Amino acid sequence: MRSLPISPIPFMSKQDLINAIANASGITKRAASDALESLIGTITSELKKGRNVTVTGFGTFRVSHRAARMGVNPRNPTQKISIPAMKVPAFKAGKSLKDAIR
Repeated sequence: MRSLPISPIPFMSKQDLINAIANASGITKRAASDALESLIGTITSELKKGRNVTVTGFGTFRVSHRAARMGVNPRNPTQKISIPAMKVPAFKAGKSLKDAIR
């Protein structure tokens, strides 16, 4: 795991995850990379279609809708800007994941 110089919280990079998958499952890093890319591609594709992706015990990926709103221009705080409605990806952790972290 690596940590950003500006953040005290350690994180796992994509390459670190690929290495961990390869080591845990006894497959090559190339196969682990292909599997991870396939997983990410499938989740992205299903979310684009508006479908939820549920991995039992882990969590649910879904598309969340943000309403249009007014915001403040960070370069000129007195100026109001209109932020359009948009769709954003969201993740809700499952019970097993929550319990494992606690």
